[in-house]
Amino acid sequence: MSAVPRSEKAERPSGRFRRMLDRLSSSQQDLESEELQEDSQASGCTRISECNDRQIVKVTGTLRTVTLRPRAGVPALEAELFDGTAPLDVVWLGRRSIVGIEPGRKMIASGRIAMSHGRRVLFNPKYELRPLGKE
Repeated sequence: MSAVPRSEKAERPSGRFRRMLDRLSSSQQDLESEELQEDSQASGCTRISECNDRQIVKVTGTLRTVTLRPRAGVPALEAELFDGTAPLDVVWLGRRSIVGIEPGRKMIASGRIAMSHGRRVLFNPKYELRPLGKE
């Protein structure tokens, strides 16, 4: 036996057939994550996984959950935005609801990232809802 080191990942063919096999063997969640990552890159937004504390960012993704959770006795609408790389909590303080903010809706949000309990949070962001026909 020779002591030639092997690369951890063997090179894979990158043809049309290989891509088709990858899509057939991937789970629905993996496919959605990949699509969200491509959308984020195409729109020129920062990936959520690359966002750091106190950084001003513009991110895009799909709202997974929307809940009303009071903070210090003040109503707060909280949503989880997911771009295929990591989740981001988006919080609107003093709001009980916002028209169009609902699970499954795609949006672009911008503002300053904060870290709270190990999670990325965006408080009172500027946001743009993506048209329903484009989803």
